[in-house]
Amino acid sequence: MLRVPKAMRQRIRFLTYNVHSCFGTDRRLDPARIAAVIAECQPDVIALQEVDVGRARTGGIDQAHMIATHLNMEAEFHPALHLEDEKYGDAVLTALPMRLIKAAPLPSSSEPRGALWVEIDVAAVKLQVIVTHLGLRGAERLRQATALLGPGWLGGMAQGDAHVVLAGDLNATGRSTAYRLLARQLSDAQLLTGVKPRPTFPSRLPLLRIDHVLVGKGIEVASCRVHGSTLARSASDHLPLLAELDVVMRDK
Repeated sequence: MLRVPKAMRQRIRFLTYNVHSCFGTDRRLDPARIAAVIAECQPDVIALQEVDVGRARTGGIDQAHMIATHLNMEAEFHPALHLEDEKYGDAVLTALPMRLIKAAPLPSSSEPRGALWVEIDVAAVKLQVIVTHLGLRGAERLRQATALLGPGWLGGMAQGDAHVVLAGDLNATGRSTAYRLLARQLSDAQLLTGVKPRPTFPSRLPLLRIDHVLVGKGIEVASCRVHGSTLARSASDHLPLLAELDVVMRDK
């Protein structure tokens, strides 16, 4: 008798958050407040954008490390912008086993942009996580999205690897060409829940849905919501997006 593989699932809570260098809408610099907002969501994996490390404007601190320490997690950071000792870019935080796969720039015509790819152990699965922050101009975003789909990133993953999450501030709404290009290969977590998707920016009065969690076929979305607590509305100019993801494993 043919044995049908049984699907098993491991749920994780995944958060993406543009932290605006930890400057709030009240103009107060407060990494601990950002950590408190994240703690409200109780995530297992966190993708951060606009993180300062060693920058004079934010007191020279390592924001990725500081936030991770508050949350009892480890951080992997990649600077999209690196001027002498000052760095600015993206980070992934988690308490799960994590290793760096790749950190590299993306094609940029104005402000430098990059992406960070880590592999995280979720039960028996190697979860591939890419965090990025795309450019402000449509043509630039399209080049960056094309690069992310190419052999150096998503296109270079093992054939059939469906345990993928691409997350971050894409500076792109659902009508954006860059967004549509990415959404042909990955699924938008907010659109898989049956609940009307919500905007994330600006945090005080959200109008634009530009922060996204996109997932591969090996991941099911249990829920996805914008976290709009009182604290979150003042901590950054973006609201965090929290997704409950079921990583699907097959019992061979």
